[in-house]
Amino acid sequence: MKAARYYDNHDIRIEDIAEPEVRPGTVGIDVAWCGICGTDLHEYLDGPIFVPEAGKPHPISGESAPVTLGHEFSGVVYAVGEGVDDVRVGDHVVVEPYIIREDVDTSERNRAYHLSPDMNFIGLGGRGGGLGEKIAVERRWVHPISESLPLDQAALIEPLSVGAHAVERSGAEAGDVALIGGAGPIGLLTAAVLKAKGVTVIMSELSPIRREKALSSGVADHVFSPREVDVVEEVRKLTDGRGSDVAFECTSVDVVLNTLMDAIRPQGVLTVVSIWGHQPPFDMHKLVMKEIDLRGTIGYANNHPEAIRLVEEGKVDLEPFITGRIGLEHLVDEGFDTLINNNETAVKIIVSPSGAGL
Repeated sequence: MKAARYYDNHDIRIEDIAEPEVRPGTVGIDVAWCGICGTDLHEYLDGPIFVPEAGKPHPISGESAPVTLGHEFSGVVYAVGEGVDDVRVGDHVVVEPYIIREDVDTSERNRAYHLSPDMNFIGLGGRGGGLGEKIAVERRWVHPISESLPLDQAALIEPLSVGAHAVERSGAEAGDVALIGGAGPIGLLTAAVLKAKGVTVIMSELSPIRREKALSSGVADHVFSPREVDVVEEVRKLTDGRGSDVAFECTSVDVVLNTLMDAIRPQGVLTVVSIWGHQPPFDMHKLVMKEIDLRGTIGYANNHPEAIRLVEEGKVDLEPFITGRIGLEHLVDEGFDTLINNNETAVKIIVSPSGAGL
């Protein structure tokens, strides 16, 4: 089967590899669509980061580069292993792509299993990936979805779950006002979850195309360009001088973090969603004097069922965020290159590993 294999930064190869073995307790999935994530781009440009370096196997998966990429994917079950009796061949599914030690409690009781030692992701740390035609996944991480949910949109359930977890971490409630710094894929999908919960959403974004996407998709009530207006003043105007109740940092840009610190109300909650590759200058005095609650968030923990429900109930529409559909052979030239060099023209580009969806 065809698969995109990561060897090193700037070295991704489309190769023929063996189909995965569907072992007891696993589910075989024909991958329909797989999204290109910002994490994939970081691996391509600066990695290996999550990908285990060649010759240094990951302690859980036992694999190292080359590995098959892709962790945002949907598909159709083609086989089930012994002991799996609640998923059937033909079911449509998405995957919560974790690699976690077998002795970690991943039930509803533990909302922090994703923070366990040596955690990694399918499609980065090994165990196949969504940028291959087929994959075998442990039943625990497979989530059935309705056949009424198009499989191309279903590939965005994974990043939507990131947004759902970020909103959960923030404690945002209906009637609150939220300010989001950055209208990239995660910013937009976080906004979609907030709107579904009855939160008023304000977004700050430089890109005209992404500002328009935030408004036309209906996930934002107000969108401002920090080049054109004072975002802090605009937030105060909209909140009778109080400031936003919650804020979400989705850019890893210093000035955005500082803007959110100024725009949030005293005792508000500021949730950092983006991955930071540098240590930012930070006004600790302002944090103290406003009693701001600063929280981090990473991945998801039992958030996929909620994300699926929001889409299946029509509270979130994922179609507007898909801005490109490509085949595996164009992963780098039409996918990675576009998102790296012309990211203002795209939100989410999805890939059909077999080409069947094109």
